Amino acid sequence: MSLTRVLITGCSGTGKSTLLADMAERGYEVRREPGRRVIRAETRMGGTGLPWQDMAHFARLCLKMAAADWEEARAGAVVFDRGVIDAALALEREGFEVEAEAALQAYRYDIVVLAAPWPALFERDEDRRHGLHEAEAEFDHIARRLPDLGYAPLDLPQGTQAARADWLEDVIRAA
Repeated sequence: MSLTRVLITGCSGTGKSTLLADMAERGYEVRREPGRRVIRAETRMGGTGLPWQDMAHFARLCLKMAAADWEEARAGAVVFDRGVIDAALALEREGFEVEAEAALQAYRYDIVVLAAPWPALFERDEDRRHGLHEAEAEFDHIARRLPDLGYAPLDLPQGTQAARADWLEDVIRAA
């Protein structure tokens, strides 16, 4: 069976993680968002790799985790909630363009789905301390850079969770 890596990226608070959970329930292999996993690990051990303390360190930890997730994918369609692109572009925004570019070239995705800002869904939580304005700025950077990186992202439609999951399944089947 061939491997198809599907990245869901874009704005925070748009239902990406919920969509990923739905895809897992439908039998797809999924990789959870590196950022939230890094935040939990760093908080548990009292580390400084938190976006509100040291964004570059946080982005490097996310990049390491996202690269490992990418490498562990073996067969079938694997759906990623954020990934190498997100972490590398965070590094880029922090001024580490060369480091970011190396990762962006080494780890490629077959399908990239872009989740646009959806203010009605956005909310802060313990791990998401930034506001909608910061989330939209991150989205703008990702959306602007994807074509430069050779991607033609598909726009994740807004709608019910089931309709979004059906849409993503159709995209994967057509690949």
